Amino acid sequence: MAALALALFALYGAVAFGARTVIQIRRTGSSGFKGVGGRPDSVEWLGGVLFVVALVLGVAAPVLDLAGLLEPIDVLDGQIGHAAGVGLFAGGLLTTVVAQLAMGESWRIGVDTEERTALVTDGPFSVVRNPIFSGMIPVALGLALLVPSAVAATGVVALAAALEIQTRLIEEPYLLRVHGERYREYAARVGRFLPGLGRLASER
Repeated sequence: MAALALALFALYGAVAFGARTVIQIRRTGSSGFKGVGGRPDSVEWLGGVLFVVALVLGVAAPVLDLAGLLEPIDVLDGQIGHAAGVGLFAGGLLTTVVAQLAMGESWRIGVDTEERTALVTDGPFSVVRNPIFSGMIPVALGLALLVPSAVAATGVVALAAALEIQTRLIEEPYLLRVHGERYREYAARVGRFLPGLGRLASER
């Protein structure tokens, strides 16, 4: 399963980041990549570091497994767990791609505080506010189930923490500044990562 996990990891990177970047360049002339900013003691920096850690561990888990250097989590390391992993990966990949396409030219990686993009609220964004991130978690979980280990599990936790930081502390304050009451009303209706959960009105 480790070889399959590596292949699926590469597929996700090629489709969700590579292909989408090419599409963005052709549409707008820009890659849409804004990078990770902030001082080493800032939340922006911490979120970026956690995201990199998640990527490194996501690759390290199957590589170490192939080298025979990992102890698998036996209760998860079987046909049912592996099948669930493939299913979660497929669902997460589809969710990511559909959400990216729905963003159109507003798609970005990172936030440029000087830039103003359209507020997308239709399609998958009418169900959750961050459907791309909602797709990334099942992808990470699916890959972890193909090579279940402490390393893979730590990678999933790091990714979840990075997405929480990026969403709550960076993107939402930015969207509130840029779109004001329109975003506040939208966020009061639509959940953050899951339908109905994480609505701003319920958190105030």
